[in-house]
Amino acid sequence: MAELDPFAGAIGSEARLRELYEQPLARAVRKELSALDAMARRLIAVAPLVLVASHDTDGRCDVTPRGGQPGFVTVLDDDHLAIPDATGNNRLDTLRNVVASGHAGLIFLIPGRDQTLRVNGAACVSDDPALLDRLTPVGKPPKTAIVVRADEVYAHCPKAFVRSRLWDPATWPAPADQPTPAEVSHAHMRRADPTLTVEDVERQQAESLRTRLA
Repeated sequence: MAELDPFAGAIGSEARLRELYEQPLARAVRKELSALDAMARRLIAVAPLVLVASHDTDGRCDVTPRGGQPGFVTVLDDDHLAIPDATGNNRLDTLRNVVASGHAGLIFLIPGRDQTLRVNGAACVSDDPALLDRLTPVGKPPKTAIVVRADEVYAHCPKAFVRSRLWDPATWPAPADQPTPAEVSHAHMRRADPTLTVEDVERQQAESLRTRLA
């Protein structure tokens, strides 16, 4: 049997997509805002996690989680919010992408809540001291912050969370059925360093959490 090319049947136009899908309901279109209203501010204030989507100038995409105490993302005004930088691995994937493309997309997650908040818009990375002083640090004072202009703001429907039962502990896979974080990292790193062991990775991860979380 010939090997399947997954891209062979790629859809090449929005018109073709619309042949397969119905038009969106009017309420799905009307819910989109172009500013951070009082309700969006309330949701951001209680969200301890935001997923940040970005891309470089060649279109390569990345999504990374940013977390902190509820309210760690600061609403600067009706049109802008800021996400403080926190200690990480210094790859700077998201920051480099935002600097290159000037755009970002956000999904705010609230534990136990199926509905999410999406904010998309123009973005930049800033190290302006006056801006950073307004932010709530996640550990050490931030060196930079991602600023996003709220060009598109809307609450995202809960269907994905309802289907996945994400917040239901009874559906969570047992630890024994999952690779440990150290096993995952070891599998991806051992090609570059064949001498590395799972125990080495466990020690490195524990040390990183102990010394670099704040």
